[in-house]
Amino acid sequence: MIFREAKKQDIKQIQLVRNSVTENTLSNPDLVSDEDCLNFITIRGKGWVCEIDNKIVGFSIVDLKENNIWALFVHPNYEGEGIGRQLHDLMLNWYFNQTSQTVWLGTSPNTRAEIFYRKSAWAEVGTHGKEEIKFEMTVENWKRKGKADNIL
Repeated sequence: MIFREAKKQDIKQIQLVRNSVTENTLSNPDLVSDEDCLNFITIRGKGWVCEIDNKIVGFSIVDLKENNIWALFVHPNYEGEGIGRQLHDLMLNWYFNQTSQTVWLGTSPNTRAEIFYRKSAWAEVGTHGKEEIKFEMTVENWKRKGKADNIL
């Protein structure tokens, strides 16, 4: 397993992973273009991938402009191997080294993602969009969680 920063040439495989998931699916895969992805990993924020045998099996992307987790997905064939946790922690450590602003995300209720974020010390703060749960993480909670690596 190799964890590294996402690059432009990863976008096709990132899109394959995003469209393979069975929860938090896109109503229309065309809503997230390759150009959107490139913008988020190069201008708005940063992304990371997990690679196994030269194949991307998971990715995460954070948006510094909107202080938002734009994506965290693992291919269904690789769930339960700690990939999502590692991508999550890499992303939040980087994020909180850039800013101390609270970061937020939205996820569908009654999903493994909801359970994951609750166990990861994210605080439910309401709803977002079409019936998604809105969660927030503060730099203080991240430090308290003990995952922080040289934060601010």
